[in-house]
Amino acid sequence: MNKYLFLLIFLSFTGVTPAVAATPPDVLARTVTDEVIAVLRADKDIQAGNQKKARDLIEAKIAPHFNFTGMTRLALGRNWSAANAEQRKALTAEFRALLVQTYTASLALFKDQKIEYRPLKLADDDNDVTVRSLVRQSGGGEPVQVDYGMEKTDAGWKVYNVKIGGISLVENYRSTFNSEIRKGGVDGLIASLRDKNRALVAQAK
Repeated sequence: MNKYLFLLIFLSFTGVTPAVAATPPDVLARTVTDEVIAVLRADKDIQAGNQKKARDLIEAKIAPHFNFTGMTRLALGRNWSAANAEQRKALTAEFRALLVQTYTASLALFKDQKIEYRPLKLADDDNDVTVRSLVRQSGGGEPVQVDYGMEKTDAGWKVYNVKIGGISLVENYRSTFNSEIRKGGVDGLIASLRDKNRALVAQAK
């Protein structure tokens, strides 16, 4: 996934505050997205590439509302069962760090994109829904569809999967993860993710 695709994810869904956790997920995403886009348009430091401010924004508005354990489990597929508790914790931490670093780098791509959310029919007993959105570029062209798999938890709605143009962000990592595990086992994948994260941090400095 390139930085532009991560930008689409960022623009289409941001985090929520506990006070609005009971709000329908599509309404919530639309409201908070508008708020965050307003911040991006006003913050000259982020527009200029201030990585710290961008990362702080992501940690405050996005990261708390993604189910990173669920995303890591999906990305590993059947290999998740081969990892012990300590390895699963390490994998989740490194995958989370990778996604946050990539989100941070993508903020510099923000221009004048517009987000449209599709209406969501939500039943009282729904615990797993798909929130659909379209990202439109100011210069025209085909809009990009971004869909979010979201589950209802005791802490509110959480994102556990993202699809861009029908392609799952999480499952897109699976072939790479499987390859690393075949070469060096679960610990080999953890080491590979850790090295990649260190390289991304170094590039951001």
